[in-house]
Amino acid sequence: MSDRLDLHLQELRRGTVVLACLQLLRSPGYGYGLLEDLARHGFATDANTLYPLLRRLEKQGFLTSEWNTDEARPRKFYRTAGEGELLADTLTAEWSALTGAIRSLTATDPVADEEH
Repeated sequence: MSDRLDLHLQELRRGTVVLACLQLLRSPGYGYGLLEDLARHGFATDANTLYPLLRRLEKQGFLTSEWNTDEARPRKFYRTAGEGELLADTLTAEWSALTGAIRSLTATDPVADEEH
């Protein structure tokens, strides 16, 4: 059961990492710093997942990027684009609605229990 459970947990978390990245990158950030921010907020992600995700979101127009070469080691900074902010707002609203729906499925309603 553990492998099947892990697969379902992975599927559930996949979309949440997209939303978390879009929210966090409203302020510019680079890959490794973003990994740390995600972990600090409870979204444990590895680099092999994050970097392809950032490239995909940039290609789709949800992120922009630019290189910072001011330091010895150049870093590519990402930022949520206008379309990405709209997507983040839409996904956040949907997540809230889904959370309410799940809560309604798992809540104990004494009146409903008496009717059945």
